[in-house]
Amino acid sequence: MIMDDLNWKILKCLQQNARMSNAEIGRRVGVSSPAVSERIKKMEDAEIIEGYTTFISPFEVGYQLKALITLHAFMGMLKPFLEKVKTYDEVVNCYRITGYENIVIEVVLKNQKHLENFIDQLIIYGETKTQIVLSHVVKHSEVKPLK
Repeated sequence: MIMDDLNWKILKCLQQNARMSNAEIGRRVGVSSPAVSERIKKMEDAEIIEGYTTFISPFEVGYQLKALITLHAFMGMLKPFLEKVKTYDEVVNCYRITGYENIVIEVVLKNQKHLENFIDQLIIYGETKTQIVLSHVVKHSEVKPLK
């Protein structure tokens, strides 16, 4: 699918507010609501738009810690870990990466004891390193057109 300027403008509106109505998007980008709807559907079908989600503040719902944990998987343990990580409620994001560590996991936890227990579950799969997140510097940044 070709991403023209109009599609990028529609995506920008959706990235700012995924609940924005097609009529409002149309007003902002200068086309009709049905034209917006058709373009959004095509971008969904092409998997450019992967889905819609709600971002929740973990601290406002009772979590006290956010951490980034890197894992260097032991020989033969990467594939089992890739299946197991999908079952952990604490995991917000998980990335397979290059370099010495194979994995970066973003987790939210109730407290330090919860972090300790979570790490205890990971160490059977490999060596871990943990960093506590102090604050977000860039939050949910938009994907912009390539120049």
